[in-house]
Amino acid sequence: MISIDKKSAAAFLDSIGKSFSFFFFLGKKVNRTKVFILISFLPVIMAAIIKCIQYFNKNYWLEDLSVFSNIIIFFYLQFLILILALFFGSSISSEEIEGKTLTYLTTRPIPKSALILGKYSAYALLIILMVNIGVILSFAVLNIDHLLDFPRYKILLRDMGVLTLGLICYTSFFAFIGTFLKKSILFGLIFSFGWENIIQYFPGSTQRFTIVHYLKSLLPQPVRGRFSFLLFRLEPSSTGTAIMMLLLITAVFLGLACLVFSQKEYILED
Repeated sequence: MISIDKKSAAAFLDSIGKSFSFFFFLGKKVNRTKVFILISFLPVIMAAIIKCIQYFNKNYWLEDLSVFSNIIIFFYLQFLILILALFFGSSISSEEIEGKTLTYLTTRPIPKSALILGKYSAYALLIILMVNIGVILSFAVLNIDHLLDFPRYKILLRDMGVLTLGLICYTSFFAFIGTFLKKSILFGLIFSFGWENIIQYFPGSTQRFTIVHYLKSLLPQPVRGRFSFLLFRLEPSSTGTAIMMLLLITAVFLGLACLVFSQKEYILED
């Protein structure tokens, strides 16, 4: 009995691996990915412009780490990871339904849940690489005069970790939404730039009903000054609680996505 269970688990993991490999290499080639790669490099261009201004205008000065942290919070945390997770996460199931490839995929000897997990892993890794490469380049440009100041790299690693947690968490949520909502992109936009960007500023425990609350709880509180409004009214959870909640949310919604996709009968429209 134990031997059968081990074989089943090995076969299931092998199915996830095959699904991951197929969709990761396929995902790199689509035009959508190329567009988002360009968007993810906008902070790098912004960082280069700031350094050029500082170089030619000695009276213009902003602390490099402060600029880097504000780029992370404002552009990546409030915009890019939401957009990437929405478009890639919701498409995990919806693009198969809309493209009428679902029948072909489900006739293969791969469980539907393995298909979801493999495709989720592929898309999550793809957008994690996309975001973190941009973050590393932004950090290098802004800190080009301090690249041997190794304590600064702790900030880089922390921010990369926060963004990675945000991507896997949001992607699992939107993967679940995409399994049963036809208008998942519209709902995702409302959720991302409505709920997530408004409720986070509510005082008290209400802000804990957002994912971004737990992400911002992992960032240091800013000193008063430029962009400190980005963490306005934040009543942070502890580091342990924030990480636990992000992983729990990821697991719950990814499990629900697998369950819905496995049980629901999809009608492919002509």
